[in-house]
Amino acid sequence: MTPISKSRLADQLRDSRRRTFQLTDDLTPEQMIGPRNLAIINPLPWEIGHTAYFHELWCLRHRHGLASLHADSDQLYDSVNIAHDIRWDLPIPSLDTVRDYMDQVQARELQLLQSEDDGEEALYLYRYALFHEDMHTEAFTYTRQTLNYPVPLLQPPMRQPLEAGPLEGDVAVPDCEYTLGAVQGNGFCFDNEKWGHTVHINEFTIARAPVTNQQFLEFVEAGGYSVRQYWDDEGWQWQQQRALDHPAYWRKVENDWQCRFFNQWQPLASYQPAVHISWYEARAWCRWAGRRLPTEAEWELAASGTDKRTFPWGDTPPSELTVNMDSRSAGCIDVAALPAGDSPYGCRQMIGNVWEWTDTIFCPYPGFVPDMYASYSQPLFNITRVLRGGAWTTRSRMIRNTWRNYYGPDRNDVFAGFRTCRI
Repeated sequence: MTPISKSRLADQLRDSRRRTFQLTDDLTPEQMIGPRNLAIINPLPWEIGHTAYFHELWCLRHRHGLASLHADSDQLYDSVNIAHDIRWDLPIPSLDTVRDYMDQVQARELQLLQSEDDGEEALYLYRYALFHEDMHTEAFTYTRQTLNYPVPLLQPPMRQPLEAGPLEGDVAVPDCEYTLGAVQGNGFCFDNEKWGHTVHINEFTIARAPVTNQQFLEFVEAGGYSVRQYWDDEGWQWQQQRALDHPAYWRKVENDWQCRFFNQWQPLASYQPAVHISWYEARAWCRWAGRRLPTEAEWELAASGTDKRTFPWGDTPPSELTVNMDSRSAGCIDVAALPAGDSPYGCRQMIGNVWEWTDTIFCPYPGFVPDMYASYSQPLFNITRVLRGGAWTTRSRMIRNTWRNYYGPDRNDVFAGFRTCRI
């Protein structure tokens, strides 16, 4: 990842906080609290306070030994020790008080940042806290989708053409010895990316683009949700419990299919990637189509090439010419858009538009050592699946080819789709 100046980092910290408020300020008090019977969401007054607490905990208290700016912050906002189900019962202060706490933390953090030396080590905790908040702003966005809240109005649309059509076909990736994971000396990374290690990857053939709505619709209309042989045991149980016969946010009105985008029903866009698809659904589609999901090593090689580039297109930072990220497009775009972002093998949109499921269980790399925030990766090892690449909601400043995301295979609320390999 490209080294960052203190002034640029300060701008990014302000930007992340601005995004937090943009995604929550327009909601009613009732919407901010939300239902308490969903394990995939938090009460938003608690969650936005938690983002500030994370900055305070690591940048003010651990880095500089300062006292907390809120006497009860550990009892209110420590996600490690406060069970999800009781967060609605906590004595969370008023929104005005929470915002004042957030402003105080950031003002102190920005002041301390200016006293730091330049360099990755000195700025590490600030970037960690920044990316933590960026991950929460993506969570705020899918919470709005889950709860049928209004479309967030964040930025004007991208200047790229959004209706670019499909991108058919596969590309062949030769077998090779590949360094999977982050390489020391290349800048910031999370503990689960450490460290690059050599793996042998056999030749494989991977799709140029993610599976589209049109391709997934063929599975739906063929009755794929009711055919037991397409589903593994856990996936079939998941599907039966939910009584699904199509993706969660789809519906058919007369002869036309629609999808729900926040609180708006829209025509199903044929050539946009299928999104809000669980790992179970992705695997079932693959069985129906005679395809398979890539392993995460295959995915990373297809994105990086053997030269171990930072991004599919090279080492220059992401831009609106290469990725659909940062909510610039206010949604997904067609899978054929943004050819400037192609990988060395010709795969498109491996970063941005939708997260992509892989077939790999989230596990530590050899020699794994947790970072200072030990609960970031370890609790989810061996129980979640790896996703790669980032979505339209993901902040481009934190993404790279080695970045590993991870969710349970049942999660169909996040902005996830998939691309496939030939068997």
